[in-house]
Amino acid sequence: MTIKVGDKLPEASLRLKTDSGITEVKTPDFFKGKKAVLFALPGAFTPTCSAKHLPGFVQKAGELKAKGVDTIACLSVNDAFVMDAWGKQQSAGDNVVMLADGNADFTKKVGLQMDGSKFGMGERSQRYAMLIDDGVVKQLFVEAPGAFEVSSVEHMLKNL
Repeated sequence: MTIKVGDKLPEASLRLKTDSGITEVKTPDFFKGKKAVLFALPGAFTPTCSAKHLPGFVQKAGELKAKGVDTIACLSVNDAFVMDAWGKQQSAGDNVVMLADGNADFTKKVGLQMDGSKFGMGERSQRYAMLIDDGVVKQLFVEAPGAFEVSSVEHMLKNL
């Protein structure tokens, strides 16, 4: 079943690469007491994700934070090493937290997985963006297959 507005985020473990190594990130702890934007995409280093999706959130992080967003996080079904390398390549810095959902556990729990097998990618996340307040989904924008409109930073800014 797909998560919807008003639902509490499920408990899941994600991974984050830091200077001290790989850190486990528990969703209840990560989102507790914060207003956050979480956007997810099919894969690091893929065309739309690298040319538009992540760069938009990196470039407009200040605008989101000016509207009261505490944390901006990018999630993909990739490992933490890949997410870290991609974040560095995209100059995400401290603006966007690069979360790895390597086994798609969180993605499955929110019901937003997709089958990327025909592209040689296996199970991945659909492209979406959500506004989360203290662990509760306040807004959810899920893209139609192949689209990139409602999960963009511009759409999120218009809807804050």
